[in-house]
This record gives sequence, structure tokens and C-alpha cells, in this order.
Amino acid sequence: MARILVDLSETQLQALAAKVRTEGRSRAAIIRDAIDAYLAHHAPGEAPEVFGLWRDRAIDGLDYQEARRAEW
Repeated sequence: MARILVDLSETQLQALAAKVRTEGRSRAAIIRDAIDAYLAHHAPGEAPEVFGLWRDRAIDGLDYQEARRAEW
């Protein structure tokens, strides 16, 4: 694991200390969990991977959809 230096405000430090006391866990563990939650919440979704999938197709997406539904 890498170590980093982070500056916290006094309010943040006090709130973190309270969490440490109530949860009985280390500051490092709580900070790691907070960073994991932040990264999961702000992770890129599927959208960048799917934009433009139909750009090289000869058929329009709506026409394709209607053709597939007509098979039913």
C-alpha cells in the first residue's frame, strides 16, 4: 500500500475521530472506505463504451428494431 499526505480541516478531523471512536476502526480503514465509495460513485458508466456502436451500420437503428420486432 502507498502512503499519502492529506490535509484535513479541523472539522473534518473531528468528524473522522468521532467515526473512529464509534466504529472502532482505524482512521486509515475509514478513509480507504470513503475513497472506495467516492470512486465507485464517480466511476464512468457504460455510456462511453456504447456510444457510436451503430455509426458504421448500413441500417438505421430504428429500422433494425422494427425489423426484429416484425419477426415476432
